[in-house]
Amino acid sequence: MTRAIWFIIKVAIVVAIAVWLANHPGTVAINWQGYVVETGFGIAILIGVAALAAGIVLYRLARAILGAPRNFGRYRRSRRRERGYQALTRGMVAVAAGDATTARKMARKADGLLNEPPLTMLLSAQAAQLQGDDRAAKEYFTAMLDRPETAFLGLRGLLTQSLKAGDRVEALQLARRAQSLQPNTPWLLGTLYDLEARSGEWAAAEGTLQQAVQAGAINPDDGRRHRATLLLERSFEAERRGRSDSALSHAQAAHDLLSGFVPAAARAARLQMAIGKHKNAAKTIERCWRVNPHPDLTSAYREVVSSYDPMTRVKLFEKLRKHAPNDVESLLAVARASLDAQLWGEARAHLTKALEMRPSRRVFQLLAELERAERQDEEAARAWLAQAANAPADAAWTCTACNAVSPSWGGLCGHCGAFDSLEWKAPTVSMSLMSPEAAPTVITHQATEPVTGQPGVAPGGQIAPQGAT
Repeated sequence: MTRAIWFIIKVAIVVAIAVWLANHPGTVAINWQGYVVETGFGIAILIGVAALAAGIVLYRLARAILGAPRNFGRYRRSRRRERGYQALTRGMVAVAAGDATTARKMARKADGLLNEPPLTMLLSAQAAQLQGDDRAAKEYFTAMLDRPETAFLGLRGLLTQSLKAGDRVEALQLARRAQSLQPNTPWLLGTLYDLEARSGEWAAAEGTLQQAVQAGAINPDDGRRHRATLLLERSFEAERRGRSDSALSHAQAAHDLLSGFVPAAARAARLQMAIGKHKNAAKTIERCWRVNPHPDLTSAYREVVSSYDPMTRVKLFEKLRKHAPNDVESLLAVARASLDAQLWGEARAHLTKALEMRPSRRVFQLLAELERAERQDEEAARAWLAQAANAPADAAWTCTACNAVSPSWGGLCGHCGAFDSLEWKAPTVSMSLMSPEAAPTVITHQATEPVTGQPGVAPGGQIAPQGAT
């Protein structure tokens, strides 16, 4: 509708001009070199318009003729670029499809057609990787480092190759170089954190972990768990260097961060015992016991109360049980203390209740020990042990990455070297840690020796329960 109105307006203007010229006749005379040309004013206008149109046509024709070589060159370059991008696209599709031969062929074709090394080098490197030519891929990725716009892609490719080859030292260096170019890249922060943690660079890993959580690479809950593990490793490191105060402060910080994190509570309690703070050690274990009763806490608590006589230890374990009265671990802890105190009836009552709640190898083994200690009934003991052999595996520190079972907790898996991968659960496959000669180099920790004192004498700072002697 708008076009029609505009067309009518233009026609009206032309008609108006024609009518005006018809109503205002006149002549135009040109006298040049003795020649005189006379014509009407309207005709002169028409001749001028025609001459202008002819001039425009001639100008465009001349421009087209003179610019033909250049335009032809542009067309060829455009066509070449189009074919190059088609080859590049087909190469990327071949990479996604895993067709190494086509990918390599398209990479060479795109490289010959396009004058854009960043794109073609990346495709060439990926094609080389598909063909298993790591050396060629490394050359392409290394060449990409020379260009600022492709340096990060080159570092990522080299980092991937280093991780694949298991060269964590080089991978860590490459990850740090890449992070200097793109500081807030989530996947890179996660990779850098893992490499620093696996390399035992606990302080650096803690800083990177904070950045990774802020960037969304690691969720906050996992971040707290990882940080607690890093703090524990820093505690072990400080102890190896003779800095007992730092060792305790790091362990306490880990326990404060996650009160139910058993390794942190056990570690903090043992360090508190080492400086004579037995009351604080007991409170640390009790705080964790409320959230997560655990055999490792039982062992640590036995060290706390080791200087008491057996009867007093039973009362102290009864006190501990009150923090989680309906948990099997509470029953087993009191049963163990009762066995040591030769309170056979108490031990049997707790073990019977534990057996009803959750039959396990540990329960059967303790029942076998009870039969031997109380009644010297070897036949009954063997019967319990037979049931223990057929019972499902008890929970243990199991690596979620490789399913290896560790005899004690550690920040690094002794089998695969994964960081913060040990969880307390029943292993799906029975797999023990490999021998030290075959295992990867990881940092391990020796358990702190139990603090002992004179039998029947409470160490300084300990508080016996009501009625304890």
